[in-house]
Amino acid sequence: MNVRRQISTAALAGSAVLGLLAVSACSTSGAADKEDGKLAVTASFYPMQFLAEKIGGKHVSVTSLTAPGTEPHDLELSPKQTAQLGESDAIVYLKGVQPAVDEAIKQSGVKNVAEASSFTELENHGAEVGEHGGHEEHAGESKEEHAEHAGESEEEHAEHAGEESALDPHIWLDPVKYAEAAKGVEKTLAAADPKHKADYKKNADALVEELHTLDKDFKDGLKNRKSDTFITSHAAFGYLAERYGLKQEAIGGLDPESGDVSGSRIKELQALAKKNDVNTVFFETLASPDVAKTLAKDVGAKTDVLDPLEGITKKSRGDDYTSVMESNLKALQKALGAK
Repeated sequence: MNVRRQISTAALAGSAVLGLLAVSACSTSGAADKEDGKLAVTASFYPMQFLAEKIGGKHVSVTSLTAPGTEPHDLELSPKQTAQLGESDAIVYLKGVQPAVDEAIKQSGVKNVAEASSFTELENHGAEVGEHGGHEEHAGESKEEHAEHAGESEEEHAEHAGEESALDPHIWLDPVKYAEAAKGVEKTLAAADPKHKADYKKNADALVEELHTLDKDFKDGLKNRKSDTFITSHAAFGYLAERYGLKQEAIGGLDPESGDVSGSRIKELQALAKKNDVNTVFFETLASPDVAKTLAKDVGAKTDVLDPLEGITKKSRGDDYTSVMESNLKALQKALGAK
């Protein structure tokens, strides 16, 4: 994450919270006090909104802090949004994606908070994740295990990736990790609204089954492929790459707005693309595609969209998480020569 932005956004959120504590202190936020009787849930951005809506069903009213089409990493909270956080019955968020949200939630005073990454295991990822020529039996390994198979230390692996490795928050792009997060969200909603505990469990079980089916689709759909390596604009697909034995090579870092891409990284990617016959360079809809398109032109490759699913817009290839992930699978199959 950009340190300067993290400090400024956190400070803004903090000041907004302090200014609104007096306003919210006299109000109550229990579900029983609401006219429609629904649990008021605030989600930080789309992947968390999807979990809350699918698991909460008819018993929840979900509001996302991140508007469709907004790059979530750069979100700055308005005073109204900060007030909304403090009045929530439950919050569903993912630490490490939005510094302003992380800080505001700390000061919100809300008891029932589901922090999605706490329900699974995070890994250190750089711009390069996975092993070229890897197989599914190595998917899901730790960074240390991957480095051992490659014959290099973790530090050498990070250096070879072209950037300092850091904890990767993009768990939702791995259906298995996302299912683990879903189970945690279910427990949080049940704690906030015990009356509908059984319904939350039923909905969560159905979602987990849907995600396991998606996981199987990816395993089967990528099984017979000609290549393992894909190039994408932002390093969002590390968990997905590890899960299915692929190798992600990213132009930028974990944060799509983390700064300019070095010339040495571009040269490295040009050589890698030619060596591995990479025929597609992926970009995304919420960030500039310029560098990806330039790289593709340089190596004689096509461009396509690999959606990190940080928000759903009219440009999305699907209207929800599952349908967009299925579109991602088709894009990877085409790029990797999967039959």
